[in-house]
Amino acid sequence: MSEKCFDGATALVTGGSRGIGRACCVRLGQAGANVVVNYRSRKEDAEETARLVEAAGGQAQILAADVSDETAVEKMVSAIEERFGPVELLVNNAGIFELLPHEQTTAAHWRRTMDVNLTGLYLVTWAVKDRMIERGYGRIVNVASIAGIRGRPMAIAYSVSKAGVIEFTKSAGEALVKHGIRINAVAPGLVGTEILDDVDETLLDNMVAGTPIPRMGQPREIADAVFYLLSDQSSFINGQTIVADGGRVMLP
Repeated sequence: MSEKCFDGATALVTGGSRGIGRACCVRLGQAGANVVVNYRSRKEDAEETARLVEAAGGQAQILAADVSDETAVEKMVSAIEERFGPVELLVNNAGIFELLPHEQTTAAHWRRTMDVNLTGLYLVTWAVKDRMIERGYGRIVNVASIAGIRGRPMAIAYSVSKAGVIEFTKSAGEALVKHGIRINAVAPGLVGTEILDDVDETLLDNMVAGTPIPRMGQPREIADAVFYLLSDQSSFINGQTIVADGGRVMLP
């Protein structure tokens, strides 16, 4: 595959200011893409991601938008098209995660989790799909989680939302592939990002010790899987979810 296989292509990464999203942005920049770094509130982090993209060889633009807000998403996509043209590559990465026992899983927490993790994915996809259909080309990768496969009793809303991401990938992937749009997902396991900052260290140590590859994944490793699914190297893959978890999902 050419080192600059996405030279000049327009890529949007939601939740791109840090962690897995930042790693995806940089990987796309290395391939020559024009990368739009979406963020909700962390402007300084998004600006740092943009600097890293440009240092890697791509062009970058940061755009603030809450993906759960339909009007904000539409404005974001219009701004992208005005500068770079239609979105060709989409990484739906924006998401929220919180460990909560069932007693604290309120209706408000449930709604916000679904709004961002699932409805937001739908809104962004639907905002770009028609131009993809017009052009007969689109590549979309959704960031799911092994929580959507195995379930997590301390993250009920999150697990359900990520199971929805996996099913969305299957259904939308089948519906849109006839228009030249491939949709796949990556389901990470334990990855060393800021999302784990508030998780008990002993719990994390136990999870790592119980993983067949006994370490945390790195954001760049997930970004490599995302990149593969965006690229033509995965040209016969559609509607699928690649699990990148060090083998943890195989455990009973």
